[in-house]
Amino acid sequence: MSIKTKLFAATALSLVSASALMAETITIATVNNGDMIRMQGYTDDFTAKTGHTVEWVTLEENVLRQRVTTDISTKGGTFDIMTIGMYETPIWGANGWLVGLDDLSAGYDAADILPAMAGGLSHDGTLFAAPFYGESSMIMYRADLMEAAGMEMPTAPTWDFIRSAAAAMTDRDNDINGICLRGKAGWGEGGAFITAMSNSFGARWFDMDWNAQFDTEAWANTLNFYKGMMDESGPAGYATNGFNENLSLFQQGKCGMWIDATVAASFVTNPDDSTVADKVGFALAPDTGLGKRSNWLWAWALAIPAGTQKEAAAKEFIEWATSKDYIELVAANEGWANVPPGARTSLYENPEYQKVPFAQMTLDSILSADPQNSTVEPSPYVGVQFAAIPEFAGIATEVSQEFSAAYAGQQTVEEALAKAQALTNDAMEAAGYR
Repeated sequence: MSIKTKLFAATALSLVSASALMAETITIATVNNGDMIRMQGYTDDFTAKTGHTVEWVTLEENVLRQRVTTDISTKGGTFDIMTIGMYETPIWGANGWLVGLDDLSAGYDAADILPAMAGGLSHDGTLFAAPFYGESSMIMYRADLMEAAGMEMPTAPTWDFIRSAAAAMTDRDNDINGICLRGKAGWGEGGAFITAMSNSFGARWFDMDWNAQFDTEAWANTLNFYKGMMDESGPAGYATNGFNENLSLFQQGKCGMWIDATVAASFVTNPDDSTVADKVGFALAPDTGLGKRSNWLWAWALAIPAGTQKEAAAKEFIEWATSKDYIELVAANEGWANVPPGARTSLYENPEYQKVPFAQMTLDSILSADPQNSTVEPSPYVGVQFAAIPEFAGIATEVSQEFSAAYAGQQTVEEALAKAQALTNDAMEAAGYR
């Protein structure tokens, strides 16, 4: 072998070795929602393009929140990427717990992220998490059952209409519940739903001096209306149902209406999974005429905990998973209705996506949610279905447990609200707000 040949072989070997050395295995914590499960199925595409491999830790929503919060606050270092949302991101970013994402590549086109999503995932102008998908909430309903009940869903219905329609569509003999809603304890589960609903009834978590407001007529009206409607027309055991439980019920044809995340639209209209795929209609979340609808604003987003030893590889994954190319990949394999929604402006400008029956309603719902002005009376916090303060998650988890106990008949609504008032004020006083 000539010297030149030996040098070429050595150089080639060193390049291969360098490539192997640069390849990482990154660990990602994520929620067990359909879009995230779908993403895991495309991981081979990421590995083929980058050489990096991925280990997934997939958890139920409440468990995920607990695990990632514990890990990042104790600097556990278990994960290289965490799936978090609009509540955690600005708080953790301000604490210095997350890696900023302002240096993503030009080809990634961060400016294409919907402003509502980028704003909710930033602190002081720095993006700290990239939205995998964004959502609001809206009504998904069985158009066939609505018609059979002799009713027509308005584009922007009231809660009174929804309750009447739920009663009309309920058919206990055939296991059809007029309405399915979250009642499961957890600040991001049933807590998120009832908080968004309460906004439309004129309720708020705190007044401008950070006093709890659960002793108000507006909160009593919210909980009594919810429980009355669900006892009349909801499924048995609704107090323990969250997103996934209600999704399953709706797909099985057991719900007349479901008010939940806009992202669910692709699942309830997928004929491979839903028995009622061709019978679903959509409408804005309800109101009571007070000027606020009961839809939330959220993004499940990917963030990098500060201190990871694999920051570069983690950023490569985030660019891959939240890119326009990933959307095209899913569209090519599974159709435009199944791409992750609500994150990029370009998606809603795409003529192919505009043909998807729920695309415009999703966008309208997202654009109508205002985290800066979510309540009828003034409130001191930012957030629609949460208050963006560090103490909220712990307080709201306890409050949601009291509410779920009331839904289950273990205590009265009045008792639940009194406990919520006391525990919230105690926690806020201990935290120095009052």
